Amino acid sequence: MRAAVGRLYRRFRSERPEGSLGDTALDVLTWLHKNGPQTLTELSEYGHVAPASMSQSVNRLTSAGYAVRTPDPQDGRKVLFRTTAEGVELARATRAQRDAWLDTQLRALSDEDQRAIARACSLLTSIADS
Repeated sequence: MRAAVGRLYRRFRSERPEGSLGDTALDVLTWLHKNGPQTLTELSEYGHVAPASMSQSVNRLTSAGYAVRTPDPQDGRKVLFRTTAEGVELARATRAQRDAWLDTQLRALSDEDQRAIARACSLLTSIADS
């Protein structure tokens, strides 16, 4: 199971628009789009990486125009990172491409196999949430 989940995860991540962003930066962009502005510390905690490592990812995003730094309205000493219009478009395009790939794969399965996967997803979600 571990091997299958890992392979599926890697395959799913490979479905993305062409561009110079790496997996980590694209993951951060998607997270920002989904969850709104975040501090470097919050992004580091999300990514389970040191702030220095996350800093590299957000620098890629900001230099490419996909994210911007803004002052935190609650604490002027902090900086928030948020997506730009271009970043939102890339995050949406990435999600759409990944969803289309997965939908195609699932539709190719028999009804019985689709039900089995739905049941497995429920069980895996329970494990992940434990």
